[in-house]
Amino acid sequence: QVQLEESGGGSVEAGGSLRLSCVASGYTARSGCMGWFRQRPGKERERVANILVGHGSTGYADFVQGRFTISLDNAKNTLYLQMDLLKPDDTGMYYCAAGSGWCASIESYSNWGQGTQVTVSS
Repeated sequence: QVQLEESGGGSVEAGGSLRLSCVASGYTARSGCMGWFRQRPGKERERVANILVGHGSTGYADFVQGRFTISLDNAKNTLYLQMDLLKPDDTGMYYCAAGSGWCASIESYSNWGQGTQVTVSS
């Protein structure tokens, strides 16, 4: 089964940037879904962005507003989330995940990383 490990989180000021990485090890499929999710304090986990493995089609939550970019380096088995123009409301734990089905739905994801903290100060 695929193992996922996130990195790249940290503390930045509003307007700053971070690039999150998620390395997939073990068995990796050439199809299905991968995505980034976040959980802000006191709120439910929500989709940030997703990508269809083996196709490249992407989707983003409305709050992204063009600020983030999801990408997948198949050769390195690494998923990325480039985050620019960060806002204090972006603060939370960010998770990468893998699954199959309708990639925009959190219910499609069965494998999860441990998360990486993102803190955006004003």
